[in-house]
Amino acid sequence: VQLQACGGGLVQAGGSLRLSCAASGRAFSSYTMGWFRQEPGKEREFVAAITRSGVTTRYADSVKGRFTVSRDSAKNTGYLQMNSLKPEDTAVYYCAVKTSAYASTMYSDYGSWGLGTQVTVSS
Repeated sequence: VQLQACGGGLVQAGGSLRLSCAASGRAFSSYTMGWFRQEPGKEREFVAAITRSGVTTRYADSVKGRFTVSRDSAKNTGYLQMNSLKPEDTAVYYCAVKTSAYASTMYSDYGSWGLGTQVTVSS
């Protein structure tokens, strides 16, 4: 599966962005999807994940209540709605998929990655 993330940009603190992750190739509905982010010089960190059915979601504590992960398998697309953005949310955001059902927080569990999209939140 090939993934392409988009929707990043520059936004003021308190603003919102919606990231999209378009999948091509094998049916998107076969995969658990995760979102991760990475700042320069830091490790990639888990943000959110959603299972194949869309029933189960997981969030990092730092984004819980502000971010919402979702998916539209008919469109082969996943989403990350980001509200109440903070300067510390600034990072390159990546979408990734894994074949097993568990919504893992470990980036090493995800086998396919898209190119990242930059999110910059100004104070």
